[in-house]
Amino acid sequence: MPSLILGARQSQTPHLSPRLQKAVQLLQMPTAEFVQSVMSAVDDNPFLEEDDTPAPAAQPADDWPGLPSAPASRAPGDAAGDGLSVLDREPAMPTLHEHLHGQLRLLRLADRQFLLASLIVEELTDDGYLGTPLASICEDYGVEPQADDDELAAALHTVQSLEPAGVGARDLQECLRLQLPAVACPLQRALCDAVLEKAADGAGPQAMRHLATRLDVPAHAVRDALERLRHLDPHPGWRYGAQPVPYIVPDVIAHKARGQWTVSLNEAVVPRVRVHRQYQQLLQPRQESPCPAEEGAGEETGTRTASRDLTAQLAEARWTVRNVQQRFSTVLDVARAILKHQPHFLEYGPVGMRPLSLKEIAEDVGVHVSTVSRVTNNKYMQTPFGLFELKYFFSRAMATPAGRDSSPTAIRGLVQEILAADDGSRPLSDVDIARQLERQGIRIARRTVTKYRQQLRIPPAEQRAAARL
Repeated sequence: MPSLILGARQSQTPHLSPRLQKAVQLLQMPTAEFVQSVMSAVDDNPFLEEDDTPAPAAQPADDWPGLPSAPASRAPGDAAGDGLSVLDREPAMPTLHEHLHGQLRLLRLADRQFLLASLIVEELTDDGYLGTPLASICEDYGVEPQADDDELAAALHTVQSLEPAGVGARDLQECLRLQLPAVACPLQRALCDAVLEKAADGAGPQAMRHLATRLDVPAHAVRDALERLRHLDPHPGWRYGAQPVPYIVPDVIAHKARGQWTVSLNEAVVPRVRVHRQYQQLLQPRQESPCPAEEGAGEETGTRTASRDLTAQLAEARWTVRNVQQRFSTVLDVARAILKHQPHFLEYGPVGMRPLSLKEIAEDVGVHVSTVSRVTNNKYMQTPFGLFELKYFFSRAMATPAGRDSSPTAIRGLVQEILAADDGSRPLSDVDIARQLERQGIRIARRTVTKYRQQLRIPPAEQRAAARL
């Protein structure tokens, strides 16, 4: 018969304290988000303040004149000294609706036509399309008397004549057709319209190939029309009221100093904060002074509670300062270790990349592999060959017949160099590229070459040959 047995046993399980969990989260954050979190802590914690002392000057790059030195952490905005940068002073981009209403006010329209056109503008989506049926607009806004179809069509035509071209369309085909008047060549404009008509009917690539024969035009004319349609804007409303582009700023900068490649922090992205000394000195005597025990027990309890809160905020401020220092110190150590293992990349580019694992960097830095994984996520290094995420420098090893390991990034760089050297008289196929790599001691399959070529966004040999015709 089964029986129940009650017992006790001891076991050890890893447990992260709340503060350690927060440190792990902050380490994994992108730099912009981390800076925003630190500045939010400065606003909330009275014991934290921004450090106004000048940042240390960056080392000059002697053999890389194209690389600017790292700017200071808190550069002044202008002569007025209000702390605003040039980008902050850019005028706000008007929304699509504001832009269209401003154009309507410049037109000589009758009051009723102006009203109907304004209502249509209000019904446009953010990308510039009209998703509401025309017949329901007057009813939705309570316009009396009801507008007939001719009035609504005229109001819609007025909206569709505004800039940017393509606004007020009810579907994609209509949006692209509204942009065709910008095509100067009448033949190409007619071909674009015919291609749109075929696309609206659900025609596939085979029908497009027969379109040139049916219209008695060269095949390259249809290809040009398709290419022209690809350059039209399917979302004209997105040009207005857009959010600012989040530009990527490097965390570390690789530069050459005295003939040696080195890496330094980009001081512009390091939040310079410190513990407020005066507030810290005011709190310490208060913690040491004894409180009267006989009278004022309620006041004593409130004072102790407030003192505990302030002490906790002071401890949080000190931890925040240490966390900022530790985060960027770890990022710099990892970047230096990567530079140590990838010296040829800075000289020769992707073709000089060697296989590298997270474990190798973790052993060099003296941290756990998971820490290296978090550090290399959304952290960037500025190099002579561009801006790269730190995890870009890691790749598995691929064995070659010559007995040495190669990096997939280096092989992809070789594929790019081979294609760049192709004169185009007879475009190299993926099989030809695989044979050239094999002659260099790198044996990979044709499908692998195809994958690398697609990652480089290079069309196949057939399309490259057709483009030359």
